[in-house]
Amino acid sequence: MAKTIKVLSALLNYPTAELKQAIPELRGVVDGEGIVAGDASCTLDRLLDDIESKDLYDLQERYVLLFDRTRSLSLHLFEHVHGESRDRGQAMIDLKTLYESNGLAISATELPDFLPLFLEYLSTRPLAEAAETLGQTAHILSALAERLAKRGSPYEAAFQALLAIAAAKPDDSDVAELLQEPDPDPSDLTALDAAWEDEPVTFGPGASSCKDGIIARIRAARRPASSPNT
Repeated sequence: MAKTIKVLSALLNYPTAELKQAIPELRGVVDGEGIVAGDASCTLDRLLDDIESKDLYDLQERYVLLFDRTRSLSLHLFEHVHGESRDRGQAMIDLKTLYESNGLAISATELPDFLPLFLEYLSTRPLAEAAETLGQTAHILSALAERLAKRGSPYEAAFQALLAIAAAKPDDSDVAELLQEPDPDPSDLTALDAAWEDEPVTFGPGASSCKDGIIARIRAARRPASSPNT
């Protein structure tokens, strides 16, 4: 179990008064486990300071502008992989099944690909398994980190911390492909509306927009690992 991943899940949820009050405890968890080190640790500490010190209303407004209003910063993982393709629904089912098969029940209103929920699940798994599964999303995390860095957002630190934990590092070509997608300014309402326009759902050969086999990897994660001696 990696409590630091649980901390990152909390930090990427909508800010609340309870979160602000818990910052000293969360900082103690991160420092105590020590699985995020070096520059990633320093920048994460600054994010903790930022959430602890800023006005709650300002924190909530910033969160909505970044993650709820801007599609390119969506915290729903499959938004960046499947878009509106038919595969997205099946991927949601597979991920929900993965959670439930490992004891994490979610409500009907929760989308399984919401990053804080995904991290909550990973925090219940052995660290090596969590790091391997997290590595499957490294290109998404890296693209989000770069977009947040462009905005000067302290939330970049959470994604750099996740990348530091992930077993696999992002493939540069996969990251570059994601960064080609529109990334409008949150204050540009026309551009935001255009970015959120429904994409056509495609069927048949070539319909899937999943370039990296994330569905197959999620399904594979549900299979028992092979014995080293086989």
